[in-house]
Amino acid sequence: MKVSSRGEYALRALIVLGGQTSGSVVSIADISRKTLVPIPYLEQILLQMKKLGFVKSKRGKHGGYALRLQPGEIVIGEVIRRLEGPLAPIGCVSVTAYEACPLEEGCLLKPLWALVRDTVAQVLDKTTLQDLLEGRVPHHSGE
Repeated sequence: MKVSSRGEYALRALIVLGGQTSGSVVSIADISRKTLVPIPYLEQILLQMKKLGFVKSKRGKHGGYALRLQPGEIVIGEVIRRLEGPLAPIGCVSVTAYEACPLEEGCLLKPLWALVRDTVAQVLDKTTLQDLLEGRVPHHSGE
């Protein structure tokens, strides 16, 4: 799994929107300023986020964007999957986009890649936007 700039910037925008009082809109210029994402690229990202149902928009002079859902309802794993695709680092261990590999049978690497997929999925699927806003991100124990 590789998170592109699109995924990173979408999460930044969600954090900005999640920090607002419920229902209040934020102009694209303000989101751009707070996320350091150029407005033209941010417009593309927010349009996609709107189509995916994470944000809503309001047109006009006092228009902008707001969250469509409550921050606790937005699961980071879902956002990343819907924007970036599968979380698996390689196709032969993907749950949603499996790709066969000629070396798969008896492959000693497959269990490692499956563990990576499962670990990433577990962290992202247990983290909501609300968790990020409150600084509740799971920490690795460093074993």
